[in-house]
Amino acid sequence: MRPVKRLEIVVETVELQKVIQLLVQVPVTSYTVIKDVVGCAERCMRDGDDLTDVITNVYVMAVCNADQVSEIVELLRPILQRFGGTCLVSDAEWVIH
Repeated sequence: MRPVKRLEIVVETVELQKVIQLLVQVPVTSYTVIKDVVGCAERCMRDGDDLTDVITNVYVMAVCNADQVSEIVELLRPILQRFGGTCLVSDAEWVIH
């Protein structure tokens, strides 16, 4: 196994492309996107609009090296400050196969 950092990011769907662009810029090539996530945070329950992507959330799980975390967080911070969302950073072990 290899030690890595796991980033868990929840943002509004309209911000997904910006998040992916910043991950690619760093570069982070390992990420997963789950659309239409539902949850409750600072802005209360968010379950979106069934007809459009307006006000829906996405979950992005990314894996990076420890030395990339600061750059990612600093690039992500303006998106979170402007539009809301959350980002968690934790230690993980990547199973090499």
